[in-house]
Amino acid sequence: MIVLLSDTHRQRKPDLTGHLRARIQEATAVCHAGDFTTTTVLEHFQDIAPRLYAVHGNADERAVIDQLPPKRTIRESGVNIAMTHRKRGGKTGLMMFGRERDADIVVSGHTHNPTIVQTDGPLLVNPGSHADPRGNQPGYAEIKQSPEQIIATIYTPTGSKIQEVKVTE
Repeated sequence: MIVLLSDTHRQRKPDLTGHLRARIQEATAVCHAGDFTTTTVLEHFQDIAPRLYAVHGNADERAVIDQLPPKRTIRESGVNIAMTHRKRGGKTGLMMFGRERDADIVVSGHTHNPTIVQTDGPLLVNPGSHADPRGNQPGYAEIKQSPEQIIATIYTPTGSKIQEVKVTE
């Protein structure tokens, strides 16, 4: 299972408690789409996540920006994941970003709105913000993969399901 997060926006502690903290620790990898805000928060994630893949966001301090790329593509558990904090062009821009990188999933942030959008290309996942939802429901996402399908699910930080999409391979 892969955990997806974005938009933590904290100065000292990233508000990782209970269910969400346990899921991060159980994950094979954690992908964060930026806006940790400080190196203290980034280091906290690095300490608890088994493997952390991350990009920087527009609200990250210079020290975080210097450590993280603005975009990246990884292969984890047989799934190609392209990551960016935000991409101009909305859904179309994200879809093109993913296609250029042969991605199965594009993870983005910035809007703080947890959503999964199925396209004729990559699956678009914005996990929302677990700590600073800004009027949206707080969220994070999980990716589970089998030989037959990819399942993307958005949950609240306490574990209630918000949305799920299954893609048959």
